[in-house]
Amino acid sequence: MIRVFPDLRDDDPILALFHKGVKGQWSASEFDWTLPFGFHEPEAASFARILTPVYLGEQTAMLGASTILQHFAMEHETSAELYITTFMLDEARHFEMLTRVYKLLHQTPLEMRDLREMFRYHHRLLKSKHRIDWLFGILVSDLFAKNFYGAFRKYFPDTLFGKLSVRIISDEARHQAFAEHYLGALRDELPHEVRDRLLEMRDDLLFIMQGMLRRLAPDAALVGIDGYAIMQELEHDVKRKVDILGLEQEEREAVLRAEEEAEHAAAAEASAELVATSDTSASE
Repeated sequence: MIRVFPDLRDDDPILALFHKGVKGQWSASEFDWTLPFGFHEPEAASFARILTPVYLGEQTAMLGASTILQHFAMEHETSAELYITTFMLDEARHFEMLTRVYKLLHQTPLEMRDLREMFRYHHRLLKSKHRIDWLFGILVSDLFAKNFYGAFRKYFPDTLFGKLSVRIISDEARHQAFAEHYLGALRDELPHEVRDRLLEMRDDLLFIMQGMLRRLAPDAALVGIDGYAIMQELEHDVKRKVDILGLEQEEREAVLRAEEEAEHAAAAEASAELVATSDTSASE
């Protein structure tokens, strides 16, 4: 599992993301915690509730990455190993930051029993231990986090959580880029059953998220966030990523047709060259 002298290429895009991750590190001590929050009761209590799935997601991603690191090591994917260490540090920082937010508000997150969809979501996310499944699930979760934090950056830009969201979104963008680079490199090699498994995960995660949205919609409205708009944006983003990765049946069939047409064209060209060569030889 351990490689004494791994091959790290300077042109590896994942290694470049690792370098960005190292340069992009920051800590709680660098953030201005005196900024106004902008929430009073009962808005603060509602905010604490809608933040809960994201808060749990940061912790789950941190713990899941520590397990997946070993899978990258077993496959001798050293640049992915390096990157995932910055991923874990990002998620640990987000988890610490959100814990501070709860303390500042004198609030606590929801318990699992109060929002069972959270348990089902993270159980589904961690159901498969394969690194490809985990990365795809994390991609969906990161897209949700991007839209969630993006709403606060847009509607509450001068508040503490609005400013904090700007910093976190920058981290999440690297996470999405990593998942896209990694999965994109495997696009042509993924067996159909793996593609179908990822699409099933997508459907399961989005279905569970819709259930969470229905439960938390009144709290989101009280805070001033349109939960349904966030969900619509998420579904659009996920569809776009699925298309880019070529996971859908129609997309796969289109790619296969293009490959078959290219093969037929190449075969016809080779046949024409052979005939031309034969004719030249015969005339000589």
